[in-house]
Amino acid sequence: MAIFGDKKKEVKAKKEKSVRVHHARAMKLSNGIAHEIIRAPWFSEKSLIVTEKGIYTFEVPKRATKAEIAGAIKEIYKVEPRKIRIVNLPGKKKAMRTKRGVGTRAARHKAYVYLNAGDSIQFS
Repeated sequence: MAIFGDKKKEVKAKKEKSVRVHHARAMKLSNGIAHEIIRAPWFSEKSLIVTEKGIYTFEVPKRATKAEIAGAIKEIYKVEPRKIRIVNLPGKKKAMRTKRGVGTRAARHKAYVYLNAGDSIQFS
């Protein structure tokens, strides 16, 4: 008798996983809402570097969804986004120069908009 047993386990054929493609479907927006969803382009050192790769960064409200952001980009800039990622930026504690001590900066919300190859957005 073997210590670990002498029966070999049968290897089951693994089922192929279906690959999901995550597309942010552009939502049809009512008049004037697109400019409330896309508040402003986000200009930082990192965001300016990734614009060469077709990734653009925008400030958005906390309640904005990926579908709403995709619809606003399509309406304002006339390009179809390939993918959208949303990032929550927490508020920061900062020292005040007065006697009050410490204050808190507001929390922010930004969206990375990935465009298809060949598409670009011009900020003027």
